[in-house]
Amino acid sequence: MELAELKEIRRDLHRIPELGFQEWKTQEYLLRFIHDIATDRVEIQTWKTGILVKVSGLNPKKKIGYRADIDGLPIEELTGSAFASTHEGKMHACGHDFHMTIALGALKYVIEHPIQDDVVFVFQPAEEGPGGAFPMMQSEEFQRWKPDCIFALHVAPEYSVGTIASKPGLLFANTSELYIDFIGKGGHAAFPHLTKDMAVAAGSFISQVQHVVSRSMDPQDSAVVTIGKMSSGHVQNAIAETARLEGTIRTLNPEAMTRIKQKLEKMAQGFEISHDCEIKLDYGSNYYQVYNDSDYVQLFKAVVEQSKFTYLGAKKAMTGEDFGFMLKEIPGFMFWLGVDSPYGLHNAKLSPKEEALGVGVKIVSQMLKTISSKEY
Repeated sequence: MELAELKEIRRDLHRIPELGFQEWKTQEYLLRFIHDIATDRVEIQTWKTGILVKVSGLNPKKKIGYRADIDGLPIEELTGSAFASTHEGKMHACGHDFHMTIALGALKYVIEHPIQDDVVFVFQPAEEGPGGAFPMMQSEEFQRWKPDCIFALHVAPEYSVGTIASKPGLLFANTSELYIDFIGKGGHAAFPHLTKDMAVAAGSFISQVQHVVSRSMDPQDSAVVTIGKMSSGHVQNAIAETARLEGTIRTLNPEAMTRIKQKLEKMAQGFEISHDCEIKLDYGSNYYQVYNDSDYVQLFKAVVEQSKFTYLGAKKAMTGEDFGFMLKEIPGFMFWLGVDSPYGLHNAKLSPKEEALGVGVKIVSQMLKTISSKEY
């Protein structure tokens, strides 16, 4: 597929970002394109707003999976682009428009250049939240065509176009949302002894949270607990009856995630006693770590270098990706695709260079061919 066509597809998708499990326009666009290029070797299933496409191989012995996430973010776009989002307050600020476009390009390639094995393209909804990978994997549709191996990419603004990065083992962290509600008794600021002040309780809790990692975790177990938002009270002369903390937990192993949650729950129990209140914890969306299979990464590195692109060894990061749920059950890997933008992921001005679309299609297509030629 020519770069001009890839750009056109990407811009069409960029204009219609939709939040998790609301990607109906996106699904319609993808299905229209897929049906236009489909042959008798192509089968299509839908699951909620997601899509699975199987391209039959010439002499299949396995199913090779490739996943692209399709949702946008609740961010007002500030790029000033001629093809900016037409959906107010929503933007493809994490590059999923690139991800989908590259998947469509690779899909067209394997239709026009058949390989030996079946290929299953997974267009997955709700990666940004509440998490579409895990429930999609449990679905009858996914299980019918469950791949024997699977891989995916993510755009990387910090790398130049033509630079690709990955690593064996842990790439992305385990992540969990964190919501803590404090319920006490409000009242007039002049009579604090008749109240149970939840602003004070929540403020004290934030201070104690800072010690969870530094004093409750093995120093060799990297972890982060961040409270990013606090809300409490309504007016300046009334004591707050309720308070809410919102944050995130990130760890480099699943056991550390469990320990942190246990510690937070014990802290909450103690605060309920000391502040005479009720505390409710909710962990929202939880994503499993992205752990790359070393054999596939080594194979991928060779493919990148043979394709005359630059391969870099990536560093593990505290970012989260629900593709980790797929890699937990299916061997495979994820890699970074350089798109050279001065603005990072989830930034309202993210502007990836579209030349990276051609790089992505070429490397994904070549990797599909290479996996098919290997015995696994």
